[in-house]
Amino acid sequence: MANVGTVDRVVRAIIGVALVYYGITAENYWWILGAVLLATAIFKFCGLYKVLGISTCAKKSPS
Repeated sequence: MANVGTVDRVVRAIIGVALVYYGITAENYWWILGAVLLATAIFKFCGLYKVLGISTCAKKSPS
């Protein structure tokens, strides 16, 4: 079940790409955090959000 909303996904993707680029060019391990952020943006799911009971997805109105 998705728990990462659209704005959250865009922010995660931008920061993720920046960290992957920085980590690779600076030859350090920041790329790992960037890869995790990209994965959570792609799959719309964050395990930490699940544990904490957080969701940034828009609420569906009852129909």
